[in-house]
Amino acid sequence: MPLFFSTNLIVGRAVVDLVPPWSLAFWRWLLAVAVLLPLTAGALMRHRELLRREWARILLLGFLGMVLCGGNVYVALGHTTATNATLIYTTSTLMIVVLDALLKRRRLPAIQLVGSLAGFAGIALITVHGEPGRLLGLEFNSGDLGILVAAIAWAAYSLMLRQGPLTRLGGQTAFAANALAGTLLLAPLALWEAASGASTPATLEAWGAIAFLAIFPSVLAFGLFQFAIKAAGAPVTANFLYLMPVYGVLLAVLLLGEELHLYHGVGFVLILGGVILATRRREPLARPAD
Repeated sequence: MPLFFSTNLIVGRAVVDLVPPWSLAFWRWLLAVAVLLPLTAGALMRHRELLRREWARILLLGFLGMVLCGGNVYVALGHTTATNATLIYTTSTLMIVVLDALLKRRRLPAIQLVGSLAGFAGIALITVHGEPGRLLGLEFNSGDLGILVAAIAWAAYSLMLRQGPLTRLGGQTAFAANALAGTLLLAPLALWEAASGASTPATLEAWGAIAFLAIFPSVLAFGLFQFAIKAAGAPVTANFLYLMPVYGVLLAVLLLGEELHLYHGVGFVLILGGVILATRRREPLARPAD
């Protein structure tokens, strides 16, 4: 799951000059819906009464997961650095863990808190290239605020997936409904962007990138995320997102020829150790209901 999610920024950056942000998000999710509907159409029809009753919740999930965590991220990346974006977006994991504890009115276990903080420290170390002093030089702008909005939206999206009537749909069916809602919400933004003079995807490279985004960081990544939320819960699943920068650095080395440094190794140890601590359970996981 985090491997597929981590490809989003790499491919998105590669086509930043080829496809405008809202158009990129719209076509990405339109193609994803085209893949999902043949697999979920029967289930969607069987649950049409439930979908009709919960239309507002579905639209909200589509807005959070596909608009704020989709097109909004592509827009924000045009106004901030990768260091700032990675550091800010990662706070969504801490938000999920803390918000889950607050909503359940329970004390956050110390080991889970330590694990979350260790993972965040590992990401921070990687994003500042092993130089903590760089944190003092970070300047926040509209792009940073956009990424912060996306981080908050992702935390809310993750927690909403595990409760409410929509859980009866099953992970893949609920995801298809959310993706369809998100695509409908992205359509007017993409039309507005085109009417404002933005270019439309016209090259094989642009459409290849859109197809990749529709399959890997969309259908596969979100589908696995839905399954993990149901099987392990939001806090456990969220902590595995700490692996995203690990995969990101490895992909950069393999595909872009970047070099590994000592701070990468230290950061990886903190991240992996944090995941282990933050996802520890004293009792076995209960099997999800059929």
